[in-house]
Amino acid sequence: MSDIRFDGRVAIITGAGGGLGKTYALELGRRGASVVVNDLGGSADGTGAGSVMADEVVKQINEAGGKAVANYDSVATPEGGEAIVQTAIDNFGKVDIVINNAGILRDKTFVKLSPQELEIVIDVHLKGAFYVSQPAFRNMKENGYGRLLFTASAAGIFGNFGQTNYGAAKMGLVGLSNVLAQEGAKYNIKTNVIAPIAKTRLTEQLLGAMADKLEPDCVTPLSVYLVSEACEHTREIYDVGGGRYARIFIGMNEGWTKGAGEPATVEEIAANIDQIRDTSEYTIPDSIAGEMQALMKALKG
Repeated sequence: MSDIRFDGRVAIITGAGGGLGKTYALELGRRGASVVVNDLGGSADGTGAGSVMADEVVKQINEAGGKAVANYDSVATPEGGEAIVQTAIDNFGKVDIVINNAGILRDKTFVKLSPQELEIVIDVHLKGAFYVSQPAFRNMKENGYGRLLFTASAAGIFGNFGQTNYGAAKMGLVGLSNVLAQEGAKYNIKTNVIAPIAKTRLTEQLLGAMADKLEPDCVTPLSVYLVSEACEHTREIYDVGGGRYARIFIGMNEGWTKGAGEPATVEEIAANIDQIRDTSEYTIPDSIAGEMQALMKALKG
């Protein structure tokens, strides 16, 4: 198998001053990509700012013979997202790849979570990915090529105590990726999602004894593959961490149908709930059209 290279490709990586984002930036730079290293330089809870983290990553890439520039804008505003993308265009002429990696934590149990703690997490994770990806997507459409990667979490896909704000934002990214996969299909724009488990400054205290087996470098290979020309997969979700790589998917079973257009009674739902919940056989719809096809088949039956 030939090496996967990124010569001539331009990548934006948000939150690339440390942790997972740093590993992506260094690997893409090593493989020939021109890299925009975006990092606000704040703390894990989103407060503060600084240029040192992004500058250090840029220095490492450039000293190794690669090409990189820093950007310190916040992803959490439309203006910040536009500025990040403009940095890529001004320096390298286009955008081919966006890895939405920037994130913060404000963990609280649901009853104690303030509106402000909800808003800031949604702003950085969900809106931030939107604000960066939208202007990048426009450029990708013009060029007929693009790769987008969104960073979700098992906290949203499966649930995790004390992370209602984070989980809601992360699951929102799955929906965002799914729709962009549809809208980008004819422009050769692929978009996928990872749910990483890795030791970073956001997670190290939460992982306990497992932390040493969950280095960010274990996540990097899959992420880099998913934003490469070699990747033809789109609208998928991957669980990754500790050297394990697995697909997560949302499936739909055959269910139970009373009759075409016939509403069931509450009691009939109760009587058939096992069939409604049965997961022994299922399909994985590739869009909302797949769901509608299943419904039409059931009504015909």
